[in-house]
Amino acid sequence: MEESENLYDKLQELFGTTPGGFNILEQQIDIDLQMQYFDYSRKVKKDLIPEEVMEASDKLFFEKTDTDQKRELLVKLASVDEVKAYRIIEKFCDIAPDELKEWAALAFKESKMMLESKLLDENQVLISTGLGGIGLKLRYFVVLLGRDENEFSEMQKRIIKSEFPYILKQCGSEVEKIVFSEFIATIMAVVPIKIPIKALFEEAIFECNTYGNFLEENFIITNVKELSFKEIKEFLRNKQDI
Repeated sequence: MEESENLYDKLQELFGTTPGGFNILEQQIDIDLQMQYFDYSRKVKKDLIPEEVMEASDKLFFEKTDTDQKRELLVKLASVDEVKAYRIIEKFCDIAPDELKEWAALAFKESKMMLESKLLDENQVLISTGLGGIGLKLRYFVVLLGRDENEFSEMQKRIIKSEFPYILKQCGSEVEKIVFSEFIATIMAVVPIKIPIKALFEEAIFECNTYGNFLEENFIITNVKELSFKEIKEFLRNKQDI
């Protein structure tokens, strides 16, 4: 993707849909679990009989129904384009045990999208990442590095904590948290899908560097998971060994 492009333009090019047709999965759910869910969902849809699914839906709330059966029921209910199925999943989400909370959340999102597609007569596109998002904003985890691996001073920390929220706010983005460790700073932020993410953080780094050129221009960005400082340092060491 070119630096001038943004995710929104790319999605419109691929799917030809409007902003109302985009749905962002808000919860932070492990990517592997998401892949497992949607792969299972595709298989289930092939031989689905809606009437049988609705008749079996009560089993979702029985204690004697094992976890695997409940997973299957949730996926099947999410594939039935009826409001009643949606409400059953919604009710289960409120009482779901920890091992099924994320699975139920995925089923709820799929069911909601299916109903919206039916009612609005418009295809819905699900945008799902490991870090989730809010509305039409995606959550990103960004790693900043001190130049020459110098530990950040208190003044430099204040500059980062001031400049990044200010720059991001100008385009409807929001910094949720900033954490420091030695020469590393991590930022969790939500950014509208219309905003070119690379250019946005390059601008913020440039502004910080007007106060002493203390940040590396290169940075790490992901929307898959939040990295620990140990993982970041290991990644940097492996990169140096290449």
